Amino acid sequence: MDIFKEKQIRYTMPGMPSELYGKILNEINYFKGSARECNNYLCAQFPDVPSLTLGSIYSLEYQRRMKRNHPKVAASAAKFYDRFQEAVNRGDEPGIILRLAQEVDISPALLARMILEQHYEKLAPEVAVSVSKSLISRKMKDTTLIEDRDVAYEIYLSTLNDDQYGPLADVGKHSLGQEYELKLQRIAKDLKLAFRGEEHLRLKGYDKTPDIKLDIPIAVDGFMVNWIESKALFGDEEGHRGYLKDQYLSYWNRFGTGLVIYWLGYLDTIEQVNEKKIIVMSDFPSNITVMDPKCIKPPQL
Repeated sequence: MDIFKEKQIRYTMPGMPSELYGKILNEINYFKGSARECNNYLCAQFPDVPSLTLGSIYSLEYQRRMKRNHPKVAASAAKFYDRFQEAVNRGDEPGIILRLAQEVDISPALLARMILEQHYEKLAPEVAVSVSKSLISRKMKDTTLIEDRDVAYEIYLSTLNDDQYGPLADVGKHSLGQEYELKLQRIAKDLKLAFRGEEHLRLKGYDKTPDIKLDIPIAVDGFMVNWIESKALFGDEEGHRGYLKDQYLSYWNRFGTGLVIYWLGYLDTIEQVNEKKIIVMSDFPSNITVMDPKCIKPPQL
């Protein structure tokens, strides 16, 4: 008797064609406007692509653009702070940082952080504070802690209107990631798969852990899966290579072959079986093969 049995689950989307992905990137790079406006535009241009997928592709491309632009803007942080103070002294309408950020194509929250750092560096001798990253992060999260009314309100407006960077954006991304991790756990529980979660594995001393470590492996089209990683984003080549280096290969070294789920889709050029270490999907597999414990023969004594 076969010790494995199949379970049917749901349809799994194939990878996004490179041609379609390239068209989406072109529209993103030529669009002038906020993230929300761009996402609405993309939904109208590509009605067959889920909104969350388009939003994730935009977010990844935006983050890369910010990495390119950030060093140049950061080098002139003092000048931007001076321009900010001049605008405040003139009595310009609120939204000064938002307008400066749009002018130099930088995230409002990133520019707000630079300006806040400059503000406290200039005040440090006067208020006797140590300007640390933790201090700036704390005041970015709670602008009521900023003593200067004008600076506090401008920082607040910047974080409120930035859905890619800053405290509010971080909360949104974290919540989305948790939502899909819980979805993965619910599916595994519904299938009665025995597994260990990330917290349990860390208690065992593992520093890098997948979201689910299966106690008993499953097979997906003949590929053995020992662990599953949930990613609430779109998987493109650059991001996938980074995760492969920083996470997936560590999981493979510790636990063997595994499955990565990019819930918001992935690019079809991502290698499906990376040297027989992992497979990539956009949903839980449409069919799996699980071990039937009743069919395991006890060892002969």
